[in-house]
Amino acid sequence: MVRSFDATPVDPRWLDDACAAALWAPTAGNSAGVRMHTISADLVSEYFERATDPQWRQESPRAAGLSRAGAVVLVTSRPQDYLDRYAEEDKRASGLSAITAWPVPYWHTDAAMATMALLLLLEEGGWSAALWGNFRHDREVLEWVGAPEESLFASVLVGRPDGLDHRSPSLDRSVPTRHARVRRLEVSPERGP
Repeated sequence: MVRSFDATPVDPRWLDDACAAALWAPTAGNSAGVRMHTISADLVSEYFERATDPQWRQESPRAAGLSRAGAVVLVTSRPQDYLDRYAEEDKRASGLSAITAWPVPYWHTDAAMATMALLLLLEEGGWSAALWGNFRHDREVLEWVGAPEESLFASVLVGRPDGLDHRSPSLDRSVPTRHARVRRLEVSPERGP
């Protein structure tokens, strides 16, 4: 993730095409409940006015670098699309037509898959990105883009790095290695074939 950009604008048509390609990601029951809203470079400052507050913009060491993104993609989901889909005849037996019935809300899962696909496409296209979680102001942002009925999953800030990135202190945490987090289940005499 890059958290400081040089203000190079992203071609809006290219970004729209990348988002459309990212939406080939899996979607539960072919519900197609994930949306991507692209914000061009000339609207990034308006996005930050709604997605943040004056205190954060003044005090955060990352505010200036993030606000120079060349575009923003809002990834949203529409939970009702999933409830409607799983109420249809071929899915009704699943019992997933009520929001409380989902042990894992797949509108988030599908949004995550599409976001990962987008991040990979951006990298392949020579762009850098930051996945920016939405922990506040999501209602204002959704109203601003004209999607108040949707749920904001994340924002993807896109651009070219300027070399002034603030290293995340999270990188200094001691965590298990990637290989230590992989467990292979094998056939054993106790388990049988």
